[in-house]
Amino acid sequence: MADFLHILKQYWGYDGFRGIQQEIIESIAAGKDTLGLMPTGGGKSITFQVPCMAQQGMCIVVTPLIALMKDQVAHLREKGIKAAAIYSGMTHEEILVTLENCAYGGYKFLYVSPERLSSQLFQAKLAYMDINFITVDEAHCISQWGYDFRPSYLEVSHLRRLLPGKPILALTATATPRVIKDIQDKLCFAQENVKRMSFARPNLSYKVIHAENKFREVLHALRQSQGSAIIYSRNRKNTKDIAEWLSENGISAIHYHAGLENADKDIRQAMWQDETVRVMVATNAFGMGIDKSNVRTVIHIDAPDSIEAYFQEAGRAGRDGQPAQSLLLFNGSDSLRLRQRVSEKFPTKEYIRNCYEDLCCFFQLPIGEGANKTFEFSEENFCRNFHYFPVTLLNALQILERAGYLVYHEEENSRSRLMMLLTKSELYKLNRLAPTSEKVIQALLRNYGGLFSEYIYIEERLLAQTLNIKADEVYDTLKALNHMRILHYVPRKSTPYVTFTQRRVDTDEIQLYPEVYDDRKKEYQERIEAMLDYATSHATCRQRILLRYFGEDARQDCGQCDVCLSRGSQKSRGRDAEHATEAIAAMLSDGKSHRIAEITALPFELTVLQDAMEWLVNEDEIAISEGMARLL
Repeated sequence: MADFLHILKQYWGYDGFRGIQQEIIESIAAGKDTLGLMPTGGGKSITFQVPCMAQQGMCIVVTPLIALMKDQVAHLREKGIKAAAIYSGMTHEEILVTLENCAYGGYKFLYVSPERLSSQLFQAKLAYMDINFITVDEAHCISQWGYDFRPSYLEVSHLRRLLPGKPILALTATATPRVIKDIQDKLCFAQENVKRMSFARPNLSYKVIHAENKFREVLHALRQSQGSAIIYSRNRKNTKDIAEWLSENGISAIHYHAGLENADKDIRQAMWQDETVRVMVATNAFGMGIDKSNVRTVIHIDAPDSIEAYFQEAGRAGRDGQPAQSLLLFNGSDSLRLRQRVSEKFPTKEYIRNCYEDLCCFFQLPIGEGANKTFEFSEENFCRNFHYFPVTLLNALQILERAGYLVYHEEENSRSRLMMLLTKSELYKLNRLAPTSEKVIQALLRNYGGLFSEYIYIEERLLAQTLNIKADEVYDTLKALNHMRILHYVPRKSTPYVTFTQRRVDTDEIQLYPEVYDDRKKEYQERIEAMLDYATSHATCRQRILLRYFGEDARQDCGQCDVCLSRGSQKSRGRDAEHATEAIAAMLSDGKSHRIAEITALPFELTVLQDAMEWLVNEDEIAISEGMARLL
């Protein structure tokens, strides 16, 4: 234990562990498969970073988020700890060099996405690495009963075969009892071993606000609070509209969604992180792995489709332990929209089979052919030609993937690259180029090496920042230079792919077993109903609803959610009414008539006096005039 504390102090500057960090560290260090359940902000990274530093060898960390990988690698390197990551966008050469350095013992941590685990290159190099244990972050993604199931996470279980005897540390902030068991089954735990930390957040107040005009309610909530905030919306266009509307009303805001370029995302996130802007308005593409502890308010303008998603997003407020709030804006139309998501998420079996047949026609794939073939997939062209809606189509493809017929690779952003076609001397002899073209060429030469001998990856937005022009101008200029044969420019593009995992079968042969369709649809409906129960309940403490959903015995009210505050107000009003009743009865005990003004002069709110008078009248304790009746 002394070594762990020494490492914690040396690298992270803390004098002691928090919550169940120590329990998890001792368990994985003893070689035991371990599942750690810790709420957002509970300090999960410490639980694998400290024991790895205390042992010989390297830890493989499986996580689905590139931004999180980069962030954690950067933080570790700042502390003098050698860490690396492998993610999409890296060249084959870059990946090879990283893996070879790992094999030579050059790193303590290697962050990888689950998709990378199945690559032949990774598996070949893995055999030469000294691995102490494996960490699986966001472990709920491996469970088909989890709210964010990702088939690629099933590749993690193959590490047990490739690295026999190496323990696994699985970490998650959201897991129901069913998911907890499934995670351990899928990861082949030698024996059940769960370390739990209470999901209760005493500093975080949960409130559901009935709001017909949600924009106005957002503005009101932000004006009543201070500090950084996140607003979640399901609609990309809405994020921009809300951000602009807040800015027009004096609250600095910026929007964020998955459709933005990576450089643009980084800039926007940095502006919010350093508090250049106060509010981030985003889809659920934003937030996971964000290292900002002083968020005071999280607002959901649209209800998520599960308690798990809501709990994780709401939990991004108040990670510093200071008071914070999570607000869910809800009205009658939200119930309808939530229930409609079931038919979007699980289109009919006939629709799914037709989708498979149309997809095969789109790729001109005959029956009996296509096993292990991969095709670039133009979603826009397919939807236009075969009359599909993108959201429902995507869900149909995911169901076909779970059924084992294909794999849908979501958009992978290829990076822009270019190479000079002219030599340096030929370039310097050029004249009559447009001023912007000259500036772009100069910026390329200053910022990138090797342009004359090979293709170099570039970021148009960073060039635009350097030149203080718009990214579109950089793009247009590079296209023009490409046309003039001065350089060869290959712009970035987002390309999804479809891989058929078996030969094409006749549509009638498509099998959608209960565990692929019916069971999962039922589970999804139950999650939707649980979210609706949370949003529409007016009798049970919000935090108790959340904790019970995750299987935690919650016996005490939080005392600060909207339900608890309302109940406290009613109790207070009830006690005041008792005192007001006694005061009125004492005043009238002299048998004389008293004016309304004398009653209302008593030190109680008017509504409390009304309750007291009404009770006295109903009990025939007093008689009142018409004026008194109007008071009631």
